Amino acid sequence: MADIELIPGGTLQTETPEEGRQLAMKLARMIIKATQPDADERTRQRAIYSTEPGMMIALGQTVAIEFSTIAAANNYWK
Repeated sequence: MADIELIPGGTLQTETPEEGRQLAMKLARMIIKATQPDADERTRQRAIYSTEPGMMIALGQTVAIEFSTIAAANNYWK
């Protein structure tokens, strides 16, 4: 995992909440890549989780958690 930059640019600071949401989605994708580094296997598994509502909900929750962290770092809720 050392070759994957888990916090792009080394910061959670963004200019806007929209950029923060985009960063949250990128971080969620990076979590998947870090836990399953084999690209072919990720592609194979995508066909499975993309048709499972529970898995899609879990992905949405992961993005929401990432965004919450970014929002806190950027004081979006002021």
